[in-house]
Amino acid sequence: MGGTEHLTVQREGATLVLTLNRPEAKNALSLPMLVGLYDGWVEADEDDAVRSIVLTGAGGAFCAGMDLKALAGKGMEGQQHRDRLTADPDLHWKAMLRHHRPRKPVIAAVEGHCVAGGTEILQGTDIRVAGESATFGLFEVRRGLFPIGGSTVRLQRQIPRTHALEMLLTGRPYSAREAAGIGLIGHVVPDGTALEKALAIAEQVNACGPLAVEAVKASVYETAEMGESEGLAAELKRGWPVFDTADAKEGARAFAERRPPVYRRE
Repeated sequence: MGGTEHLTVQREGATLVLTLNRPEAKNALSLPMLVGLYDGWVEADEDDAVRSIVLTGAGGAFCAGMDLKALAGKGMEGQQHRDRLTADPDLHWKAMLRHHRPRKPVIAAVEGHCVAGGTEILQGTDIRVAGESATFGLFEVRRGLFPIGGSTVRLQRQIPRTHALEMLLTGRPYSAREAAGIGLIGHVVPDGTALEKALAIAEQVNACGPLAVEAVKASVYETAEMGESEGLAAELKRGWPVFDTADAKEGARAFAERRPPVYRRE
């Protein structure tokens, strides 16, 4: 199991929990964190025992975005990881889910600050839970910067364009309730319980057929920008083979026998 000094990895049953762990900086992105994140996504993809991923932050914060001191040229912690970035110049975009989509469902558990790069990473997750006091926003324009983590493309596809443009152009903070109201997150829970709720959702996902879950997720993203006819054809191509799997047969038997199914990814 991987991890770095700024990213911890642990298993909760069939769920891989990735924790951004730099609380003294509100989990601002660092090189060790980015390397750990990317390795975590790869680990989840390659381990068939992992059926879901939960992404959260330590110390009552999710992520306050990029380390601006590093961006200003004052250095970045974890220089021992520099060779990883040299070997793969795209690693930071994969870590931030801009250029990589895990095949397993990713559930975000947000407490505290989830701003700038934090809100950009959030847009790469599939299901989102936040504590009542969580704060969201894309602050880049206030600093004369551009939200280059994908927000000018993704945000308008995930929430109504008027809300996307307001968030992008004003750089103002959004409360958890307001973020839920515009559809950026799905659940608002009492502070300190976002991880608990995310793990509960993960358990529901884990109880389902893993081949079916992965195919459904892939189909949703694959068909998102297609016309209806093209999308339905793509859905059939991806979904029909699932019915021929041993897991599908096990699901039918378990339903008939009124027992929990035992899926083996077959």
